[in-house]
Amino acid sequence: MVEYIVIEDAARFRAACEALAAGTGPVAVDVERASGFRYSQRAYLIQVFRRDAGVFLFDPTTIEDFSPLQEAIGETEWVFHAASQDLPSLRERGLEPPVIFDTELGSRLLGHERVGLGAVVEQTLGITLAKAHSAADWSTRPLPASWLEYAGLDVEHLVDVRDVLVAELDEQGKTEFARQEFQAVLDREPKPPRDDPWRRLSGLHTVRGRRSLAVARSLWQAREDYAREQDVAPGRLVPDRALVAAVLADPASKQALAGVKEFNGRASRTQLDRWWNAIVEGRESTDLPADRVPSDTLPPPRAWADRNPEADRRLKAARPAVEARAEELRMPTENLLTPETLRRVAWAPPAEVTSEAIGAALAELGARPWQIEQTAQVIADSFVASVNDDPDAGEATS
Repeated sequence: MVEYIVIEDAARFRAACEALAAGTGPVAVDVERASGFRYSQRAYLIQVFRRDAGVFLFDPTTIEDFSPLQEAIGETEWVFHAASQDLPSLRERGLEPPVIFDTELGSRLLGHERVGLGAVVEQTLGITLAKAHSAADWSTRPLPASWLEYAGLDVEHLVDVRDVLVAELDEQGKTEFARQEFQAVLDREPKPPRDDPWRRLSGLHTVRGRRSLAVARSLWQAREDYAREQDVAPGRLVPDRALVAAVLADPASKQALAGVKEFNGRASRTQLDRWWNAIVEGRESTDLPADRVPSDTLPPPRAWADRNPEADRRLKAARPAVEARAEELRMPTENLLTPETLRRVAWAPPAEVTSEAIGAALAELGARPWQIEQTAQVIADSFVASVNDDPDAGEATS
């Protein structure tokens, strides 16, 4: 059992902030959202633990101004598990850590096979957590006691886990690796909004023709507007597959739309006028979307041999070399260097293939200094070897 205090009013909030300010050491922080239930990614519970202070569960639905909490803990290290998931929701409430430690990311760098919170706590502390409510609707009020218990456990052991991982990182010579990775998470800018977010509709690839795409766009926007208005996750109103089914059915009337069996979902019939109006609007639109949109996405590697043979040889030479380096460092390859970064530098390498030039290219693509130090020479050597392995290279020089 974890001892916790639920903070729902101003008096308790002030007392909790004072207790946390008087606590010692790093602060463990976690956020519970209602992903899959609500439209937004806002925080519905913020859990905070600090030694000599305790576990506090803050209810953001009753607390408007979190600046006293920021003042109480804003000068110490915040400990997260998978910080990138929680930072946007915290920033929305004005909570900004000065420096972080991420136990999930730290575990990856250490080569731990399982990096979920429960697994990491068990590996480091020998304590088994019951992970029973991770997919719950945290916008529920009042929150059940068992959920609050679960939420408190998410932070109660996090600082102890952090201490164990700090020692392991030091032992493996990865302290600086982790520092740079944590700072990169903290500094990462939010992704800009997509120009055509409706194109992410699952199953859209089955829709043919610009007019039909305009209908799909109109239905997606109608669902988005209603979801925002109701604060409900869009897919809970009408699933993607149902919207696409309505487009493919091409109904001649509102009644015909109601008769499309695959057009289902809790709001598919109660908001039938809304969906029919969206279909009509899409059909009448003069702004027809393009069948395809320009993209800087690279071709899939399986197509490289035909599209860019030199790049294909570079990638096939460099990929196993980077994987071998990751194995030496005892960490997943994607944490040493993301596959996308390696693909991009293989597709369009610098004119001069040297360690310095490759390093500059990697930095331009967002690689951290430690990653460049560990991979630039490996990649440069592989690229040079790929040219020597080119069966046409000898003919060209003979």
